[in-house]
Amino acid sequence: MYKLKLTISILAIAGLLAACNQTQESKETPAIDTLAIAPAVPVALKDTTINHAFKCYENLKDVLVTSNASDAKIAAVELGSALRKIKGSENTAILADKIAESTDLSIQRTSFTLLSNDVITLFKQSEISSGSIYVQYCPMANDGEGGYWLSSKEEIMNPYYGDEMLHCGEVKETIAKK
Repeated sequence: MYKLKLTISILAIAGLLAACNQTQESKETPAIDTLAIAPAVPVALKDTTINHAFKCYENLKDVLVTSNASDAKIAAVELGSALRKIKGSENTAILADKIAESTDLSIQRTSFTLLSNDVITLFKQSEISSGSIYVQYCPMANDGEGGYWLSSKEEIMNPYYGDEMLHCGEVKETIAKK
């Protein structure tokens, strides 16, 4: 009896797998998209000092996406240095320093939340000459408190969770050339 049930189960699973791998032939001709998708335009801010700070910020964000605490320290030092060159961004530079001082990825990501809130304000007030900056948000970051970040790409690459929840989040706002 056991062998019979096992055989029937194996045949049922094989049948399901075979059915799932079958592709239906469509008699319709696939539509050809005549509009080519334009590649993303790189972000450039008119003020070169602020533009450099944005590039440093994005580097830090990308390193946090890869969950590399030691590279995050290096990227945060570079960002802190860039922010010190922008009048009124001294306190934001201190937030970058907190990331650079830690080897704990969790602490770095928590500090990144505060840093991001500050730089979002900075970049919203800056003039963009090309591209768009996306304000992105993950509701689960920081133990459910949520967290924002900026990206030059619309695709969500979550710096708060890395591979654990890489695409968790949404675009909340687009900052573009005025």
